[in-house]
Order: sequence, then C-alpha cells, then structure tokens
Amino acid sequence: MTIKNVVFDFGGVLLDWNPRYAFRQIFNDDERMEHFLATVCTSEWNAQMDAGKPFAQGVAELSAQHPEFKREIALYWEKWPDMLRGTIDEGMRLLEAVKSSGKYTIYGLTNWSAETFPQAFAKFPFLNDFEGIVVSGEEKMAKPDKRIYMVLLERYHLKGEECLYLDDNEANVAMAINRGLEAVRFGPDRAQSARDIAARLGLDLK
Repeated sequence: MTIKNVVFDFGGVLLDWNPRYAFRQIFNDDERMEHFLATVCTSEWNAQMDAGKPFAQGVAELSAQHPEFKREIALYWEKWPDMLRGTIDEGMRLLEAVKSSGKYTIYGLTNWSAETFPQAFAKFPFLNDFEGIVVSGEEKMAKPDKRIYMVLLERYHLKGEECLYLDDNEANVAMAINRGLEAVRFGPDRAQSARDIAARLGLDLK
C-alpha cells in the first residue's frame, strides 16, 4: 500500500538531546560524569519520566537512594534545558523534503516527559507543522510499549501500512513493524539514513 504519512521520532532524529551537554559543565570531569550517568541518573531512570512519572517524584526517589549525589540529581531537572542543544541537520533536511513535497502528512511519536516537552515545543517552531504528536509522558506509556503505537493510529485515524515510521532506536522500530507500520531506523550514519529514506519516499534531499 502507498505511504501517505511519515511519522518522526524526535530525540535522535530531529532534536539533539543529551544529558552530557549539561553535566560536562557540572562535573568538569568526563570520567566522573560518565560514572554518574551510568549508575545514578541512568537512561532507565530517565525513561520513568518519559513514561509519565513526575520529575519531582523521580528526583526525590533517586536522591533517597544516592544522597551523595543529591545536588547533581536535582540539577538533572533544573538544567534540563541545557541538555537540548538544537536540531539534527540530517533529520531536518529530511523533514523539509517531506514537507515541501506535499505528498505526505507528518506526525510525531516521541518518548518525552510531559513536563519538559512544552519547553521543546516552545523552542522549536517547526513542531507546529505536525498534524499530530503523541508524547509518551502524556500517555503514561513509552516506546516500545505496543500500546502507544495504537494510540497514534487510533487517535489520528491512520492505517499502519500507510505510515512510514522513523526512529533511532532499533527496539522502537521493531515494535512499530510488529504493530503493522512500515518502519526504518534512522542512523547510526545519519546522512546515509536520510538519503535512503528520502529515496524510499521518492524525494530528493537538498
């Protein structure tokens, strides 16, 4: 069936988010920073907020477990804007090609805290161009939970086989395919991925 909709993940595809952008300045020691992010403010802990846990609760719980890092854990929330550096060039070129073609409707499906996504939405006006966006923190479930893909399809009355989903995470791509969407991983060679996806959509990248 013909692709009519392109569904973008945001972090790692269109937006460059990384806690190291904030904590490199806080620790001023890459080894200590990496230890902290690997053992305290881990990606698994951050995923709890993506799935709907309030940051205040997450910070309090983690501070109780690691009182020696209470200040740094609090800074994860306070310095969150510093973690969102900007856009990803290759993803943005692909997005512009999709939009300018006039052939496709664009949607977003992102793992993102409901508390911090409004900051991103305010900072990047291009997010207003999406026909619809499903934010994991608002739904209280995160990819690759199979239910969140169905939220996208049902809310916007989409057929999975008419959607091409792009994500930098292999597990998220695999579940999208499992749920009946066309899906492809964006990366790790972003430039090549953008070219391949554009070609699949019959588009030329500028």
